[in-house]
Amino acid sequence: MRLDKFLANTGYGSRKDVKALIRKKKVAVNDNIVKDSSSQVHPEQDTVKVDNEIVNYQAFIYLILNKPSGYVSATADDRDKTIIDLLPDSYKRFKPFPVGRLDKDTEGLLLITNDGELGHQLTSPKKAVEKTYYADISSHVTDADIEKFRIGVTLDNGYVTKPAALQILHADRFSQVQVTVTEGKFHQVKRMFEAVGKKVVYLKRLRMGSLILDDELNTGEFRELTDAEVDRLKNFSQKKS
Repeated sequence: MRLDKFLANTGYGSRKDVKALIRKKKVAVNDNIVKDSSSQVHPEQDTVKVDNEIVNYQAFIYLILNKPSGYVSATADDRDKTIIDLLPDSYKRFKPFPVGRLDKDTEGLLLITNDGELGHQLTSPKKAVEKTYYADISSHVTDADIEKFRIGVTLDNGYVTKPAALQILHADRFSQVQVTVTEGKFHQVKRMFEAVGKKVVYLKRLRMGSLILDDELNTGEFRELTDAEVDRLKNFSQKKS
């Protein structure tokens, strides 16, 4: 593998950034200062150092975040804090991005990675990946609403949603529900309830595909996915059609 690709993959910036590091004599392979960014390295055999610190090769990162309200699902924003702001620099180096979006005031599961292929697979409309949400509704949800969601509701722009599974957890003057959708339209869950004359006052994503929100993650906390979770997610995304 080329040295510049190796360092770019481990979060040291673009190949242009890597060349700048090499010009400044900050990069060494097996304790020898390197002058050529196209030099070949073998991650399993060679020891690469930047500023005398060993670089551990890792092409991709996979993080599960319990998103708090008030953060936007973006890598950068001129006005609001982004979910990337919740990560330390050691992860920001990998140029991660959120897979799909949660509204600014929505909480819950968000996958963050720099694996573009996996991100595409999980957000492709053709894959119809299921997303499950918990919601507090400001009024009484009925069995009739369950049936409307099962068939598909017409949104404010005339779009008819794909069938969704609505489950009533508690119904009184206010209702607690779970809803599973296979689409990712703008404000979709909120707009679906508006279509049946109701309002979402709190929304939290619990699941995306095979990935389930970790109960031990407090709001705003994240962790790396286990190897088993990554494997399940990749297998799920590849099999889904």
